Amino acid sequence: MEVQALTRYARMSPKKMRDISRIIQGRKAAEAADYLALIPRKSARLIAKTLRSAIANAENNNNLSADALTVKLALIENGPVLKRFKAGARGSAMPRRKKMAHIRIVLTDGNSN
Repeated sequence: MEVQALTRYARMSPKKMRDISRIIQGRKAAEAADYLALIPRKSARLIAKTLRSAIANAENNNNLSADALTVKLALIENGPVLKRFKAGARGSAMPRRKKMAHIRIVLTDGNSN
């Protein structure tokens, strides 16, 4: 059975988050959570929060054991972009693109129900 958790509009660039999401894909859920706790990056904290939510969804909604769960998929999708301007040289305006990401984590227990 598959269980998922989704965090939308995370205020961080998807490119920075994908490095961390690739690391946890295919690992046991508990091992991935321990691994993320050791990485000192904002992206690791955001992904760990979503992973904890997915584990809680599996335990509370589907009565699955947290020990049996593996990370099947850790997707970082592009979110909307906030377009802002910052003062530049000689009175000009320099564009700033503040990117957002959607984090989707899919856990599976190995059964194909």
